[in-house]
Amino acid sequence: MEPIFIVLIIMFIIALGELLSLSSRARIPTLLVVITVTFILLQTGVMPETFMESSTFLAVGAVLVPVIIVHLGTLIPLSVMKQQYKAVIITLIGLVVSVVSILSVVTILFDYHTAVAGAGPLTGGIIAYLVTSDGLAKAGFTSLVAIPVVVFALQNLVGMPLSSILLSKYAKTIRNDLPQNSSHAPQEVASTVEEDMQNMLFPTTFMRSEFFILFLLFIGGALAVFLDHLTTINYSLWALAIGVIGAAIRFYPERALDRANSTGIAMVTLIVVVISSLVGITWGQVVSSLLPVIIIIFVGTCGLMIGGMIGGKLFNWKPTKSIPVVLTAMYGFPGDYLIVEEVSRSVGRNEEEQKAIMNELVAPMLIGGFTSVTVGSIVVASILIGTL
Repeated sequence: MEPIFIVLIIMFIIALGELLSLSSRARIPTLLVVITVTFILLQTGVMPETFMESSTFLAVGAVLVPVIIVHLGTLIPLSVMKQQYKAVIITLIGLVVSVVSILSVVTILFDYHTAVAGAGPLTGGIIAYLVTSDGLAKAGFTSLVAIPVVVFALQNLVGMPLSSILLSKYAKTIRNDLPQNSSHAPQEVASTVEEDMQNMLFPTTFMRSEFFILFLLFIGGALAVFLDHLTTINYSLWALAIGVIGAAIRFYPERALDRANSTGIAMVTLIVVVISSLVGITWGQVVSSLLPVIIIIFVGTCGLMIGGMIGGKLFNWKPTKSIPVVLTAMYGFPGDYLIVEEVSRSVGRNEEEQKAIMNELVAPMLIGGFTSVTVGSIVVASILIGTL
């Protein structure tokens, strides 16, 4: 099938998820709908597994990931980053409580190896999943390899709706605390944008070019990947640092990808990368490992939530904010960003409210996601696999 027709089908699924998310006011996350529908279509044979690769969006998405992470760094001013140590500590508390809970309960109900097979993927993303699955195979526990696959695929279905529901409740408190009169918001935003563009390292005429901004973003993405190969530190950390520092020294404008009018298509390619992880999973794998997976996800999620509440009390955060920050371990980027975007758009009644909600939530959610998925989960998975 021609790539344009494959992309049309994928876009229909994404648009369907978006419409359901908007109509439910973010109670049903877009990614939840997309993942569920795609999995059903893959398993029924309606959508062949070759569709993802044939769409060419998968390759584009892989290229854009470091670029988008650089963009994410421009969303969070350095002054805000310094304030997000609370999100880091809360997330780490959640990870510790979750891992200890899984190792304790699942080991009693099944065995230690089954607990290890699920703990790494649940507390992080695809890297933790790969570390766990490869470690199980090398250790000779081939019968357990299906567990991290299914946990990795299904944990989104629990973490994302929980985060969306809780963040929606917290977003309403942000909205209600704002002044009712916001008639001058568009002029104020325009003025801020204009001032921001005039204080850049490059001439204002350069920064009005969408292509030049994209070029700067690709410089950052390429540099992050180069530093990954040079230092073995994951490129996502480098990309985030480059974005933050670049925005601080005015190399990048704030919300760089938005300024380049490229956010929409970039998010679509990222969603394709996310749902491509469903390729290769079968009904047989799901059924055979269903019971331990359900218990692992339930116990692990409870651990994350308890850790989030403990951390929230430590820093006087409302549970509706602290728990979603910890739950980012179950889906990470781009899910954390997309959920915040959905919630701000759905709960905010105008541009000012949407911006206030986005500014309040995007920093701790992204920091929580990077802490767990990019760093914490890899450490957890590596340590646990080493105990087999």
